[in-house]
Amino acid sequence: MWSGRPHPLPLTFALRLHHAHYRAQRMSPQWPNVSPVVKGLLMPTEPNLDQARRYLKAIEDGDANYVLNLFSPDAIVEQLPNRIYPKGSRAGIAQASEAFAKGRKLFSRQSYEITNEVVAGNIVALEVLWTGTLAIPFGTISAGSQMRCHSAMFLEFRDGRIVAQRNYDCFEPW
Repeated sequence: MWSGRPHPLPLTFALRLHHAHYRAQRMSPQWPNVSPVVKGLLMPTEPNLDQARRYLKAIEDGDANYVLNLFSPDAIVEQLPNRIYPKGSRAGIAQASEAFAKGRKLFSRQSYEITNEVVAGNIVALEVLWTGTLAIPFGTISAGSQMRCHSAMFLEFRDGRIVAQRNYDCFEPW
């Protein structure tokens, strides 16, 4: 049902996409529901993007080994100034490991909703909505409450591993 708002895709692009899907579907019976053309357009398969997605999923799942092994030993993680880090922070992988452990104690649950993703060479840029449910009180916020942050994350990869991460985090008021 039409909501009265403009369609997110321009109509000509949507029609071309539909036509490409129809043609590819007729030529690809092994993919009856999704054509290879549409699948390629909607689901990029760049290895670094796949790694970035798995990285966020591993944080959600609390898989410290996977997260830490994804980083190069000389990796740098940088947080630009925000409400948690008013002066920002720049840390190596050892400090990132400590921050991961603290996060697991502070939050009973974390989720990352990727709202946009761009790949340019060995750089993956993600626009993310992070939600964390507090396991213990944090400042004036009680346990069980949620914190939300709109974030832009830039991940630089070398040989399939993260060598640099830079976050621009905008926390919602609490």
